[in-house]
Amino acid sequence: MARPLRAVFVTLTAGTALTGLVGGAQAVPASPQGATTGTAAPVVLAPAKAEGVVPTAAGVRKVLAPALADPSLGKHYGATVYDASRGKTVYSVGTTRPYVPASTLKLLTTVAALETLGPDHWFSTSTVRSGSSLVLVGGGDPLLTLKRSSDPLEFPVRATLQDLATSTAKSLREQGVSSVTLGYDATLFTGPAANAKWQPNYIPEGIAAPTSALWVNEGRITPGQAKRAASPSAAAAASFATLLRAAGIKVAPGVKPLAAPATAQKVSEVRSAPVGDIVEYVNLHSDNDGAEVLLRHVGLSTDNGGSYAGGLKGLRTTLTKLGLNVSKARIEDGSGLSRTNQVPLDVLAGAVRVAVSRPELRHLISGLPVAGFTGSLENRFAAPGTSAGTGLVRAKTGTLTGVHSLAGLVRSRTGSLLVFAVATDAVPANKPLEARAALDRAVAALATCGCAA
Repeated sequence: MARPLRAVFVTLTAGTALTGLVGGAQAVPASPQGATTGTAAPVVLAPAKAEGVVPTAAGVRKVLAPALADPSLGKHYGATVYDASRGKTVYSVGTTRPYVPASTLKLLTTVAALETLGPDHWFSTSTVRSGSSLVLVGGGDPLLTLKRSSDPLEFPVRATLQDLATSTAKSLREQGVSSVTLGYDATLFTGPAANAKWQPNYIPEGIAAPTSALWVNEGRITPGQAKRAASPSAAAAASFATLLRAAGIKVAPGVKPLAAPATAQKVSEVRSAPVGDIVEYVNLHSDNDGAEVLLRHVGLSTDNGGSYAGGLKGLRTTLTKLGLNVSKARIEDGSGLSRTNQVPLDVLAGAVRVAVSRPELRHLISGLPVAGFTGSLENRFAAPGTSAGTGLVRAKTGTLTGVHSLAGLVRSRTGSLLVFAVATDAVPANKPLEARAALDRAVAALATCGCAA
């Protein structure tokens, strides 16, 4: 996705001021990893102002009622609308019970990652050496790829094993080393690689990969294809061995897992795109694997460890710190793939609400898909009655069988910035497209209303 397109729609959506958004990944000489790249977090949205006509509960109810009365939404549907221009909830309906959020849960994971890690934090994939033993060390870069992309508009620019192999081979030759044995270390993340709350077919069918601190192309055997390696870290190490040999370093047969010795010397590293850019990518494309990796990092950054359990504990702690009441939420993963997740709508909207008010969290906003144009909303808002939201609504989508949700923000016709969450998890089996269109009509109506009466 080209950055200019993103900048245009940030402006359309929230009257924003855009500064230089810098991201990228590069091979760097061996040195201790710092916490950030040193680049200041961009302020991508101006603070919300109390503009326009004050929306009322009656006004919001009036414009939402026709869409929410659609029978395709089933028996459990709801909406909540928050006036970010004035800092108050305007309207809620159907919020007594929480909902299966599907991928709108990614808003919680990504806002927590921004809060705990910071938008400028990066992850290092490195090589270390002890004698003739070389170890490839995974640092939990969710977007690490095998080779450089030929797309000049790729966003974010990603770290590659190719660059790491090239810089490692150069450093080894400078040290007089021409042959090595190779091991790999993916111990940054602990515990089960697959979430027990997922349906058993998710990993075999390539819906998600076994979560690993070391992988390339999110564990895919072939870039762009769904099928994943049974051991993403072993597959990454095998690819790295091939790249090292191509760069002129002899690598002994048999690449095995090996914890990096504490006394090993760093040879080289590649750094990921900044967390802010990764968050934008995860939300724009609804990237399940990226969200699960970020969950593990939330666990690590909150001193709860790099397991699923640690990530979930750190997530709840962080959301509470941000002022979100998660006492009625059941959160089982970072991506929303689990059907046992249960999250109140005010919590989903709350992630957007806090991101609107705090510049260091604004990557959550700037990465939201734009209705009818980008990401998971590119092909939405095309049904009758939804076009008013095109280019104006920004929202994270959520979709599972029987489940549809949207959470995001929109400017009303009179200028008020409205944050919303709408959802149903009781869609009749034969009505998925109709239910999705009903939710699109609901949020499109917010774009056209003054919502004052």
